[in-house]
Amino acid sequence: MSNAYDVIINGASVGGCTAAILYAQQGARVALLERRSDMNAHKVLCTHYIQASAYPVMAATGLDKALEQVGAIPNTAHYWTRWGWITPPREPAGAHGYSVRRETLDPVLRSRAAGTEGVDLKLGHTVNELLVEDGRVVGAAGTAGEEAFSLRARLVVGADGRESTVARLAGARTGTTENGRFSYFAYFKGLARPVGDAARVYYLEPDNAYVMPMEDDVTVIAAVVSKARLGEFKADLEGAYLNFVRSLPDAPDIDNAERISKIIGTVNYPLISRDPVGPGYALIGDAALTSDPLAAVGCAWAMQSAQWLVSRSAPVVTGSGDAASGAALDAALAEYSARHAAETGPHHHLIADFATARPFNEIEEFSFSAAARDVRMAAHFHTFGSRLMTVEEFLSPEIVAQMEQVNGHGLSDEVLRQLAGEDEAGAGHEAADDAFEGVAR
Repeated sequence: MSNAYDVIINGASVGGCTAAILYAQQGARVALLERRSDMNAHKVLCTHYIQASAYPVMAATGLDKALEQVGAIPNTAHYWTRWGWITPPREPAGAHGYSVRRETLDPVLRSRAAGTEGVDLKLGHTVNELLVEDGRVVGAAGTAGEEAFSLRARLVVGADGRESTVARLAGARTGTTENGRFSYFAYFKGLARPVGDAARVYYLEPDNAYVMPMEDDVTVIAAVVSKARLGEFKADLEGAYLNFVRSLPDAPDIDNAERISKIIGTVNYPLISRDPVGPGYALIGDAALTSDPLAAVGCAWAMQSAQWLVSRSAPVVTGSGDAASGAALDAALAEYSARHAAETGPHHHLIADFATARPFNEIEEFSFSAAARDVRMAAHFHTFGSRLMTVEEFLSPEIVAQMEQVNGHGLSDEVLRQLAGEDEAGAGHEAADDAFEGVAR
């Protein structure tokens, strides 16, 4: 291929590879750039849980079948709360995602992208400049080893993570929210799985944990802890981590399993949101929105945002004449931006609020306790956590009435006014969003 493409994508990880495959399926010529030279390179810090909301994208790219071939676990989860376990029913034909280590996921997805006709995977290519003409991004330049490269395209996509080079070079507006928790995790081999392949998530208020079975009889166990306890972990990381895991309710039997990794993690993982589009460029995945790892939305939203972008922009970048004009591309990118905000915004708002490491608010106590007491509410809770419904649907009047029946009490008049008053004004999911925020205050 020459140095002229329809799309340049910087970052050959989850979002970038997904976008490259989807663009190529629509007939686009794609340059997929990856700064690392190793085909098997993979991200280290990850929840390793792909939410069910991304299943349609995985099916469209063939990733679902590829992951099943390497033993990825079709996932579900049980949730511990002070009211007991939330145990949603598992339906064999129901929606699901996959639990899989990134050292397995990233090479599989990268190989699928490289093998897709129309995708030119360029490993070892580091972008350090965006080409701009008349205020529009028209390409990218950088180095590949000791050689310089310069590529042009109708659209440049930043799929290059929370420290996005494309976002930085384009001057994308960025907002940062501090995370009130830090996290450490380790991998174990041969850990007993008393509830089968279901993940276990612990809401300890304010601390959290998860136990995630994955392929090859490997389980990842994460301690997601309030920063009030940071000194304890800094003083003795291994001791603090192991004691934390052993203290969990129905704790995993780590003493009869083999730990096969060091203890890995970070003490500072801020939440980052950016305007996802600008003249001639777009951002997907963590480059557009880095949410709290505890919510496990990163991989799914990377895949989904790739699909949202491709569905809007592919006809433009592969078109001709007026259909491929800068104005047409701007309109397509504006549609993508609106879709991104609608799909992720309310969920991320609640995730970011909970990431302050505060106690449960009234709505959370109401919904979590109902889910622990009733299997229907457990299924509803899990569907929401899988990002398969909106905030509005999660707290619809019908669902609130069912929760009230299960709990034997209702929400306070103030919260009900917040929910009902905004709905009557036609604000939709913003009503539930505002109610969560109001109760948190």
